[in-house]
Amino acid sequence: MKRILLLGGVTEALAIARTLGPEHIYSLAGVGRVPTDLTCQVRVGGYGGAEGLAQFIRDEGIELVLDATHPYAAQISANAARAACVCGIPCWALRRPAWQPQAGDDWREVSDWAELIEALKPFKRPLFTLGREPLQHLDEIPAEQFWTLRALDVYPGNERCEVIGARGPFLIEDERALFERRQIDVLISKNSGSTATEPKLEVARERGVPVLVLKRPVLAAVDQELLSPAETIELLADFIR
Repeated sequence: MKRILLLGGVTEALAIARTLGPEHIYSLAGVGRVPTDLTCQVRVGGYGGAEGLAQFIRDEGIELVLDATHPYAAQISANAARAACVCGIPCWALRRPAWQPQAGDDWREVSDWAELIEALKPFKRPLFTLGREPLQHLDEIPAEQFWTLRALDVYPGNERCEVIGARGPFLIEDERALFERRQIDVLISKNSGSTATEPKLEVARERGVPVLVLKRPVLAAVDQELLSPAETIELLADFIR
């Protein structure tokens, strides 16, 4: 029986993991909840770079690496592709299509934190949906701004920032209430392509709120790119047979 190493991160990875038997491994970095109801093995934690991952692949007799990590986890994706290449096995990747701006959207792409902060200068009530990264910059908040930061878990904020712990999927009615209550005048988001978090973009469009979109990183080349869990599950079944 061929063994698969599934590197998780995005929501769709769990759907794939639920189809895998006990000989396969679902690997998580450890951020967020760890599922306990899977038939496959679950591994939590890092590997020590591409070299450590390659050693794990050899030790476990892995014959396919499936990268289903977040579109912004460029280093993990690079390590996966490199380790698979070194071990002489294929690396596939499930890569969500990016969101595309629609009529009425005011999207402004930024490349990094410095460019983001410059683009934020005209605004007073930003909503950050980048995860934990803004927590490193709470002491840099300008006097004229108040930040609302949404992350998977609650973290300490300060007098100029409130941190909301919440996990998608998010309902559009709740997103409307959040924008209204906080008087959000700009949204900051990664282009994750997730349907679970897309309602915030709809509300920004409705309210004419600009969106600062953090540019997607260039990901490592792999043997096969997949766009949906259904396609991935079908091809995995063929591979295992």
